[in-house]
Amino acid sequence: MLRAMRLILFLLLALFVVPTLATAAWWAALDRPHSWREAQWTSSGILPPPGQIDGPAIFVLAARTGGMKGAVSVHSWIVIRKPGADSYERYDKVGWGNAIRVNGWAADGSWYSNPPAIVTARTGADAAAILPRVVEAIASYPHAGYGAYRIWPGPNSNSFVAHVLREVPELGAVLPPNAVGRDYAPGLFSARFDKDGRDLHVTLGGLFGFAVGARSGIEVHLLGLVAGIDIARPALKIPALGLVGCGRSTDQRPQAAGSGAASTTA
Repeated sequence: MLRAMRLILFLLLALFVVPTLATAAWWAALDRPHSWREAQWTSSGILPPPGQIDGPAIFVLAARTGGMKGAVSVHSWIVIRKPGADSYERYDKVGWGNAIRVNGWAADGSWYSNPPAIVTARTGADAAAILPRVVEAIASYPHAGYGAYRIWPGPNSNSFVAHVLREVPELGAVLPPNAVGRDYAPGLFSARFDKDGRDLHVTLGGLFGFAVGARSGIEVHLLGLVAGIDIARPALKIPALGLVGCGRSTDQRPQAAGSGAASTTA
C-alpha cells in the first residue's frame, strides 16, 4: 500500500508538478506586458485575408493568456467566414459583459501580446458541410448568459470552444492540454461521448478525470491540467507547456510590446 502511494505521488510530481513549475519559471522570466493596456491586440497575420479563401472557412485559435495565468493556460476562440462574406466573424467567451463576444478583436489578434496558433482549420467544401452546425453549436452553448463565467475550473473561454468541438466532431480536434477549463462539466460527475461516439470524457467537476478516444488519445486530468499522449498525430500533452512532438507545437512566445503584423483580417 505504501509503495503504491509512493508510486502515485511520483507520477503526479513527474507528470504534473514538475512541468508546471518549469513552465511557470520560463514564463516569469519573459518580458511581458504588465496590464491589458500595454498589451498588443492587433492582427498576428496568421490567417489569410478573407477574400483569398475560396468559400466558407472555420478556424479554432488559441494563444496564451495574460499575467501569470499565461504560464499554465491559453485562451481559445472560434473564427468563421460565411459564404460570400468579405470579413471574418470571431467568437470568444469572456468574463465581463455579454459572455459570448462577437468581433471583439481582430480575427487572428494577439491575446495579451501573445500570438495565436491555429488549433484546427476547415475551408471550402469541408467547411460548407459543417458550418451550419458550428453556428448552431455556438448558439446552443449552455453557459452563454451574463455572469456565466468562472475562470477556474470553468465554464470559461476554453469550456465554450471545447463545447463546439464536441458538438461538431468533424472539426477533428481537441483543445491543447494547456487550455484550462476545456474539460469542465457542470455537476459532481459527468461521463459524455462526443457526438460521433469516438471520444469519451469523464470528469469530477472538471477537477479530476480522463479522456480517451480517436481525437483525445489518452489523457489524465488534474485540477484543470492535462497530461497524455496524442496517438493519431504522435505528440506528448504536457501540462502548462502544451502539445509537443513531431514538429508540432501549440505554444507561442509573447511578442514584444508594440510589435505585430499589419492587419490581414476584417
